[in-house]
Amino acid sequence: MALPPESHRLRPDHLPTPFSAAQIHDGSPIGRRIRVRTVRPGIDDAYRQIRLVESDDDGATHEFQPTDANGLPIGDPVRRRSTWLELQGHASQPADRTSLDEVDRVLAWGTESCWRYVVHQDDGTEARFWFARAHPGMPMVVEEWRGGELLERSEGLADGVDD
Repeated sequence: MALPPESHRLRPDHLPTPFSAAQIHDGSPIGRRIRVRTVRPGIDDAYRQIRLVESDDDGATHEFQPTDANGLPIGDPVRRRSTWLELQGHASQPADRTSLDEVDRVLAWGTESCWRYVVHQDDGTEARFWFARAHPGMPMVVEEWRGGELLERSEGLADGVDD
C-alpha cells in the first residue's frame, strides 16, 4: 500500500495530505471542470460545477455554479480565490481520529485508486473522503455518516478540462 509521503504532512499532529500544494497546482490547469452531485436522504439531489478560471504560482480562482442534473446553470456563479497551500490544507486531518488506507473506488467514469481518509468526530459523526490518486485536488467522494446512517454524499460526476 502506497500512502501519501511524509513531506505532505502540514502539522505534526495530522496525517499527510494526499497531494502537495505543488501537485494540486500542476494538476489544475485553467479550465479544469468538476461536476458534483450531492445526495441527502429525503431531499432532491443538488448539482454544482467547480471550474478553475484563474491561476498563478500562489493560487487559483474557482467558479462555483449550481446546475440542474444535466449540467445547465441555475442562478449566478460565485468565485472564490484560494492559495494552493489552503487547498492542500483542506485535506489535513488529525492523526488521532483519522484512519487512512488505499482502496479502489468506482467513480462515475470508472474505477480509480484512491486514498480513503475516515475521520471520527466527537459527536459520533464519521466523515469519509476518497481522493483519486490520478486527480490531484479535492476528494472525488465525501460521505458523512452517523450511527450507521448516511447523512450526505457528494460525488464527482466528471473531472476534465475545457477544450
